[in-house]
Amino acid sequence: MNVTDLKGRLQGIEFKKVFSFLVLSVLLIFFGFASNRFFSYFNVISILTTVSINGLLAIGMTFAILSGGIDLSVGTVMAITSTMVGYSLVNWNLPVPAALLIGMMTGMTFGFINGFFIAKVKVPPFIASLGTMMIASGISILITRARPIHLVAYKNFTDIAQGSLISYVIPQLRVPNSILVFICLTILAYIVLTKTVFGRYVYAIGSNEEAVRLSGVKVDNFKIMVYMTSGLFAGLAGIMMTARLGSAQPVMGSGYELNAIAATVLGGTSMSGGEGGVVRTVIGVTIMTVLLNGMRILGIDSTWQMVVTGIVVIFAVTVDVMKKKV
Repeated sequence: MNVTDLKGRLQGIEFKKVFSFLVLSVLLIFFGFASNRFFSYFNVISILTTVSINGLLAIGMTFAILSGGIDLSVGTVMAITSTMVGYSLVNWNLPVPAALLIGMMTGMTFGFINGFFIAKVKVPPFIASLGTMMIASGISILITRARPIHLVAYKNFTDIAQGSLISYVIPQLRVPNSILVFICLTILAYIVLTKTVFGRYVYAIGSNEEAVRLSGVKVDNFKIMVYMTSGLFAGLAGIMMTARLGSAQPVMGSGYELNAIAATVLGGTSMSGGEGGVVRTVIGVTIMTVLLNGMRILGIDSTWQMVVTGIVVIFAVTVDVMKKKV
């Protein structure tokens, strides 16, 4: 092998695939040495529980960004899903399965609205999802009059997140169900993106939408499906958060859309679309969670936590831009 071939192979290595692993490894090592509480059982479970909620939002965001768009409404869709689930249980006295179905349908409905205006009316994704974000927030507050709906008495519902199926097998190991649900949904999302026609077209549309359109594919329909998927995962995140808190919060999810975008980008999904994936996003979510958790343990002021997080996000986007210029 000559020098030119070796250089070509080295240039062909996708640095971004290992970049997120390196960042996560450095953070784990640093905080592990900085505090003996970081790798405690309680803190590890706390990190994984947070990842399980934020990860669902970020996976939905991954579908939107991979297709070349963005979904700013995921945070408030999470809130209105929480509201609808709580209202269904308390005010309509519906059984838990029916309330869960209503929650998922709520998320998909707002996703359909986003997709329709983006694909059919040609409203830019940023504007369409921004409008939906405000609508969902307003409806959620109107329904509840800005008051939480307490669901502690609905144990069958709260056990969806707070219970532990694993403890029935291994009594000494209590892993919340929210983590198991997240793992299952992550595997499902991975299969959809990598093994189905829908997943292949998500990547293709993000890479070159016009070429896909000229090949005879009904791009608009697939884009609507993308945003319905994003809405569904936002709804699932709202359900899991509601079960975890034991109450439906009308203001839940404020600012969560920014965390979802940041985690997706940190994981290596390109903001221009067509590059990235679910596994990378999970790593990005874990990086964000570990970073914030570690800073809290070290007693770093919350204001500085925001500053550091912002710097990390800008750095990740810079790496993405520079990679495209090489």
